[in-house]
Amino acid sequence: MKLSFHGAARTVTGSKHLLTLKNGKQILLDCGMFQGLGKETGDYNKQLGFEASEIDVMILSHAHIDHSGLIPLLVKQGFTGSIFCTPATKDLAAILMEDSATIQRDDTRYLNKRREKQGLPPVEPIYDIEDATRAVSQFETIEYNIWFKVIDGVEAMFTDAGHIIGSASVHLKIKEDGKETTLTFSGDVGRYKDMILKSPQTFPQAHYIIIESTYGNSLHDDVFNSTDNLLQWIQKTCIEKKGKLIIPAFSVGRTQELLYSLNQLSLENRLPKLPVYVDSPLSAEATSILKKFPKYYNKTVQKILEHDDDPFDFSGLHFTSSADESKSINQYKQPCIIISASGMADAGRIKHHIANNIGDAKNTILLVGYCEPNSLGGKLMNGQKEVRIFGEYYEVIAEVGSMRSMSAHGDYDDLCQYLSCQNPNLVKEVFVVHGEVEVQMEFQQRLIKKGYKNVVVPAMHETINLA
Repeated sequence: MKLSFHGAARTVTGSKHLLTLKNGKQILLDCGMFQGLGKETGDYNKQLGFEASEIDVMILSHAHIDHSGLIPLLVKQGFTGSIFCTPATKDLAAILMEDSATIQRDDTRYLNKRREKQGLPPVEPIYDIEDATRAVSQFETIEYNIWFKVIDGVEAMFTDAGHIIGSASVHLKIKEDGKETTLTFSGDVGRYKDMILKSPQTFPQAHYIIIESTYGNSLHDDVFNSTDNLLQWIQKTCIEKKGKLIIPAFSVGRTQELLYSLNQLSLENRLPKLPVYVDSPLSAEATSILKKFPKYYNKTVQKILEHDDDPFDFSGLHFTSSADESKSINQYKQPCIIISASGMADAGRIKHHIANNIGDAKNTILLVGYCEPNSLGGKLMNGQKEVRIFGEYYEVIAEVGSMRSMSAHGDYDDLCQYLSCQNPNLVKEVFVVHGEVEVQMEFQQRLIKKGYKNVVVPAMHETINLA
């Protein structure tokens, strides 16, 4: 049996891990898109690193585009098998993949106009909306905590990873040559005591573990401070400076956490009377899907639902849909809050809002999640005084802030707690993925100190034989 790593290997995005059995059958764990890697991003996303038509089955941990975003390409290149995931993941992945196809279509049209002027041939998007629709038809949904047949000799089970709605860790039981081998793929691990979701579940003992490490060298601020911290930024920017609070936020997960916090402030009569714009049609769809699965909420939110039937809605909230509505927000001169995608600020409407507001000291750009260093959000977070947006350079005059408490990824304490159900002496090998190289190396050493004897940081496209 072999395990190869074709994404999220010494980088954060592009999750793709391929298990090849002795009989030649192949199981793909995730098929994610690379994001925020600068000019190299497009080239990375054109090459899967394996033959799509040779994959027998795929298992998807969750819907985020860096885990699901290249499934339409996989299907376009000849994959015809089943894609197993949870019900909420299917619903979210459907809208995210369609949105990705739409962005590619629009970006390609814009790029080809420039290429035509330069006498260059046109380029094609990686995949289109039809590919995304066809991919969804291959999804099969399974609830948490149920063992199901993947292929002959292989069973799988999902446990709640607590990262976003529907997110799962994947557990495999593989029988070869009369011996059973167990493998766990963490997916993205959420935070214990998350403000909306249940905590990550414990899971059966594994021989091999693939573990994410996004924040494997750092600790987050206390999640219970998030709402108060958000209020401080609102007071400082909108009330004291009379400016706009611009918040890049992923459409799935982070936007809903922000709305939940704002609703809490509203219920407590602490939210200033300001317009709050969610300028992302995808965020509106994702919020609707989240509301379909209240059984995944934690006990605190379940309690709130007893007297508030919609914990993501409040007075002053506006969802925009059309491009004209989005543009009109930039004409609004009064203090307001603008939440828009993407979270790394490297695509989507948020780039327009940053470009229109970055030159005014009254305004604040508040970063509330992980940003690749090469993304626009990463450059702002790292204190660059000048950034490039849509080919033009902008001086960073607006205040740039960050809130570490809102990350949907667990920090190293969360990751170690996630693994605490395992006996390190029974784990043959741990593979550290989904993190920046320096972070992965630090987390590797932390796990060794915890008693894990063989901890590997695999390289891109590396193949490892499993005993």
